[in-house]
Amino acid sequence: MAAAPFLVGAILAGGEGRRMGGTDKALLPLAGRPLAAHLADRLHPQVQALAISANGDPARLAFLGLPVLPDTPPSRGPLSGVLAALLWARAQGATALVTAAVDTPFLPPDLAPRLLAAGQGRLTLARSDARLHPTAALWPVSLAGDLQDFLASGETPRMMSFVQRHAPALADMPEGSLANLNTPADIAAAEARLGGRAP
Repeated sequence: MAAAPFLVGAILAGGEGRRMGGTDKALLPLAGRPLAAHLADRLHPQVQALAISANGDPARLAFLGLPVLPDTPPSRGPLSGVLAALLWARAQGATALVTAAVDTPFLPPDLAPRLLAAGQGRLTLARSDARLHPTAALWPVSLAGDLQDFLASGETPRMMSFVQRHAPALADMPEGSLANLNTPADIAAAEARLGGRAP
């Protein structure tokens, strides 16, 4: 019988928050708590260890009590954060990594099981609201070497360009569960949504 998968998780928080005026999204308050805390609450119960992929001073995220994984220079966007997390996952002895963006506070509480069931351990992307969400994905740790090569190749580091090389599986998620908070209006809508029911 095959061994149970050893899943770890990473919150991707390396974005620059341009549409939020350059605000550090990980620290952006929502319902009185930083966005990163909401994501940790959602993802931590689904995995066996959790880290946050973020650049800058790691001390600002000490309240999470999680490893902070900076990109290996030069940073080339979200895939650099995924690579840092994959290398950390491999060091933990994990089978696969589950990622989620820090600005998705309504993350499904069963994201990891849905991804695992859909792909059976293959690279698997979440699909919601008629679009793919490559930051909400399950990444086999065996992809670390290929991702290193991809980022070193000089090719434009688009997430979909890389994942399409590996014929990803797709896992459907509830509508609205992967909505990104990109603008102050999105934050206001999320506050209203949280006020209407438990997250």
